[in-house]
Amino acid sequence: MTTPAPLPASPSLATLHYGDGEFALLRPGAYVTCAVSGVAIPLAALRYWSVERQEAYASPLEFMAAARGA
Repeated sequence: MTTPAPLPASPSLATLHYGDGEFALLRPGAYVTCAVSGVAIPLAALRYWSVERQEAYASPLEFMAAARGA
């Protein structure tokens, strides 16, 4: 498991389009926000998202919580 890189001093929220196995930057930024926990996820550490819901998740636990709530 890799350790997420620290966020820059004044990070900005990115806007992404989540695809199958990859994402595209729609608006540049340093991080996205987890749809379940609200935690900032640096783009370099982003591994979990939903293509259908277009949401990012901090870990598999948040992904599963979102899937159960759907």
